[in-house]
Amino acid sequence: MTSPTYATRRAQLETYFDRTAVEAWARLTSDAQVSRIRATVRAGRDAMRAELLSWLPADLSGRRLLDAGCGTGALAVAAARRGAEVVAVDVSPTLIGLARERTTAFGLPGRLDFRVGDMLDEGLGAFDHVVAMDSLIHYRTPDIVRALDQLARRTEASVLFTVAPRTPLLTLMHATGRLFPRGDRAPAIEPVGEGALRRRIADEPGLAPFALARSRRITSGFYLSNALELARR
Repeated sequence: MTSPTYATRRAQLETYFDRTAVEAWARLTSDAQVSRIRATVRAGRDAMRAELLSWLPADLSGRRLLDAGCGTGALAVAAARRGAEVVAVDVSPTLIGLARERTTAFGLPGRLDFRVGDMLDEGLGAFDHVVAMDSLIHYRTPDIVRALDQLARRTEASVLFTVAPRTPLLTLMHATGRLFPRGDRAPAIEPVGEGALRRRIADEPGLAPFALARSRRITSGFYLSNALELARR
C-alpha cells in the first residue's frame, strides 16, 4: 500500500511531465539542440543509463524486466534489444505516447510493452529485473524504501534504482526550491543520505532476501544521481 505522501508526489509528477514540461522533456530525450545546462543533464542521463545497463546480463533472453518510470523509453529499448520481455510504465500518458512513437519502427528481439500507470501496480506482474532510473528521486527516504519493498516482492534477481545523493550543493538547491517555488519548476528532488538509506533498507523485513551490492554516482554539470543495486542473496 502506498503512503499519502507517495500518492501526492506521484500526482505532482504526472501533472508536471504530462502538461508543464512536455516540450522540454521531449527535446531533452531526443537529439534536438538544447541549452548548455540541459546538455549536461542529457549527458548525465546517458551515462547513468549505460551504467545501469552494464549491471544487467548481456543476454536477457527469457528474462522479464520492468522499466519503472520509463519516460520516453530509451532504457526499455536497450533492454529489449538484449532479448528481454520489457514492461515499461510511466505515470505520464504524453511520455508513453512519445515512447510508442519513437519505437514503432524498431525491430526488437524481445517484447516491448509500454503502459500508463503506477510503477508499483501489482497488476504489472512479476519480473527478473527492475530498473527505476531517476523515478524515485522525488520521494523521501521512507517512501523510497516502501517502494523498493513492493518492487522487490515481485522481483527474482535484482532491483536497480537511483537516488539523489545528499550533497551540500544539492541540499542548497533543494532548500532554495522550497523557499522560492515557481509554477513551472519540477517537483522538488529529495536529497537522500546513503547511510540512512542503507540502514532503512536493512531494517525493512520485506527486503531481507536482498542485499545492497553495487553503488555508483554519476555527476555531469547539473545532473547528479547515485545508482544502487539490490540483489537477491
